[in-house]
Amino acid sequence: MTHASADAVPSGSAGTPGRAVARRLPRLSFGGAPIGNLYAGVAEGDAIGAVQHAWRLGIRHFDTAPYYGYGLGETRLGAALAGLPRTDYSLSTKVGRLLQDADDGQSAPHDGFAVSGRQAVFDYSRDGILRSVESSLQRLGTDHVEILLLHDIGALTHGTRHPAILRQTLDEALPAMAELRSQGVCGAIGLGVNEQEVCLEVMPAFALDVVMLAGRYTLFEQRDSTQLMTEALRRNVAVMVAGPYNSGLLGADDAPGATYNYAPADTATRARAQRFYDICGRRGIAVGAAALQFPLAHPAVATVVCGLRSPAEVDSAVQRINTPLHPALWDELRQAGLLDACASTP
Repeated sequence: MTHASADAVPSGSAGTPGRAVARRLPRLSFGGAPIGNLYAGVAEGDAIGAVQHAWRLGIRHFDTAPYYGYGLGETRLGAALAGLPRTDYSLSTKVGRLLQDADDGQSAPHDGFAVSGRQAVFDYSRDGILRSVESSLQRLGTDHVEILLLHDIGALTHGTRHPAILRQTLDEALPAMAELRSQGVCGAIGLGVNEQEVCLEVMPAFALDVVMLAGRYTLFEQRDSTQLMTEALRRNVAVMVAGPYNSGLLGADDAPGATYNYAPADTATRARAQRFYDICGRRGIAVGAAALQFPLAHPAVATVVCGLRSPAEVDSAVQRINTPLHPALWDELRQAGLLDACASTP
């Protein structure tokens, strides 16, 4: 099977209708990994309550994946949104893993989700993509999603298997996703990854509508996303910025969190994070407010996807995204060497 050339969509053009779908995203989107029991269990009622509270506060895009709680995140999201007008909100989910029961004697997967008896296995084949979408739609209680993302391809995830998976991505996975888009099963297609390198490999070879980049274009770091952001802007590919708090590092109000890149933060990382807290603290600004608002200044960014697990976290995110920030904050962060000299700021 051949793959489509990105040259079919001229750089800077409106491109496919899928790109228009991605560009209509709101500034703040609901990230559904936490309600899939990421790191800790969340009661069913609390998870559903978080989604419904987000709806009441005006959040209208909800992101999830089969991987989030091995189907639990999608099921809870579907239950929370059931009965609401489908045209009044949008969804994104992902493909690239299939869910299965775990063997009784098998050790629990170290994926970070507090869910037993289930596991996720990588599958980027055409059949795997189609099976994944069908199952996701059933769990979400819908017949379509606005955005479909290929989840976690890249050398950091797959190591020596990366070249083979990249070929399968171009020959099977993305063409299958493009067919689903043409059938109306999804409105836009793209990648959902944690590294810019694989995006730079795929974008010249296949016309994408959107890229979800987690933890790389944030207030805390921009170095490992500069090329991608430039290329996305050139090709009119919308960027969904996920992980704006860098796995919790900049999420708390008073001090740096203990995790970075889904692992314990080392001393140097926490010390650098503390400098953000010191500067924002002197101005009476929550670091989280700066973290949510910073990515939105880049012209390639369509939305910030913030993982939320409770009504209180929803309240915090909505307040932070709407908090007025003095322009001098960005100048001070830049002068302190904490922002890239060329970074776009609000």
